[in-house]
Amino acid sequence: MGVTLIFPGQGSQYVGMAKDENLLQVADKVLGFSLSDICENGPEEKLKLTEYTQPAIVTHSVALFQKLKTILDQKNIQIDRVLGHSVGEFSALVASGALSFEDAVKAVNLRGKYMQEAVPAGKGAMYAILRVPGEMVAQACEAVSTGEEQVMCANFNDPTQVVISGHAGACEKAVTWLKKNYEGKQMAKELPVSAPFHSSLMKPAEEKLAAHLDTITIAENRIPYIANIDAQEYRTDGANIKRNLVKQVCGSVLWTQSMQSLPDNTICIEVGPGKVLTGLNKRINNTFKTYNLDSGFEGLEEFLNELS
Repeated sequence: MGVTLIFPGQGSQYVGMAKDENLLQVADKVLGFSLSDICENGPEEKLKLTEYTQPAIVTHSVALFQKLKTILDQKNIQIDRVLGHSVGEFSALVASGALSFEDAVKAVNLRGKYMQEAVPAGKGAMYAILRVPGEMVAQACEAVSTGEEQVMCANFNDPTQVVISGHAGACEKAVTWLKKNYEGKQMAKELPVSAPFHSSLMKPAEEKLAAHLDTITIAENRIPYIANIDAQEYRTDGANIKRNLVKQVCGSVLWTQSMQSLPDNTICIEVGPGKVLTGLNKRINNTFKTYNLDSGFEGLEEFLNELS
């Protein structure tokens, strides 16, 4: 029996994260600024800026993965697959062997900059839609989108939560449409984000990231990974991995669909800051056994001893 590693995305960061001095020194050198200082001292508002958040999350996640990999190898436990939520896909690809840490941390720093620059402040928005089926949310987005203003499903986080993203006015219209056309209980909450991620408004960021990814080496992944863009499991070459990463910038994060593709009783380990994915797993498939590493390795090591 093996394990599935899941890597979190933006929103899981906190001041005091990423305490691995060796990796932070590498990140500081690659990035040309002190990510280590931002991770250790903040302030929180600076860490929340996308260009810093994304490399901080990848650094924290890869540091935990390196420690975990040593333990798994010692116990002869196989990694069946890896997957990550949005920017977490870069962490997953480092774990899979497709990307070096240096290339990943630089790419996500630029990815964050490009996403922030793509849309003027106030033009876009994101809303979390709760307790409405995903197909109904998608129908709402299609119904209100026009040639001038679009809104789309950005994240399918779990069966009860879909995030929409796009022009601010179109997002508001989608929320209104659901109130009129869906009779069940529902809730819409605007998210405090700086840009409408995973929407067609991110096209300039997609193009810039594609150009950057052309300059780095992406290898075949040694461990299978599930891509956000289509919820398919891949063992493939660098060209296909690049294509998936580029399409993901404007495309939906199919997290629910990705996790639903796994068999019942899958053993998952969340590798990164926070416990967001652990919470989502409970609502996606309650047969999954999920361990979270951000609070320590003690319980996991005991379990792995039994598994090995």
